[in-house]
Amino acid sequence: QVQLVESGGGMVQPGGTLRLSCKASGLTFGIHPMGWYRQVRDKERELVATIFTSGRTNYKDFVQGRFDITRDNDKEMTYLQMDNLKPEDTAVYFCNTVPPYFEGVWGQGTQVTVSS
Repeated sequence: QVQLVESGGGMVQPGGTLRLSCKASGLTFGIHPMGWYRQVRDKERELVATIFTSGRTNYKDFVQGRFDITRDNDKEMTYLQMDNLKPEDTAVYFCNTVPPYFEGVWGQGTQVTVSS
């Protein structure tokens, strides 16, 4: 059974920093590109950062230069370092494979709130 457990969210002021973590289990972690997605209430979930099995990364323009995605295949972990956070980064953040390979499988997400 595939499980994804996100953690590390919280409330920070604009310009602040957070590091999100995601523990995956029940899948062959090392063969999947992994990504961080985010969802604002009443909007669709969107992919913001991807890390491929090669270690190559890809970011949406609005987080480029501020977010850094990494992975540890031995620990089956995916991380998202978020610097210089902005109020518009406020969302629930999820990790998953890219694209989502396991139908209907999502974690509970972790809330990030950026507010003064």
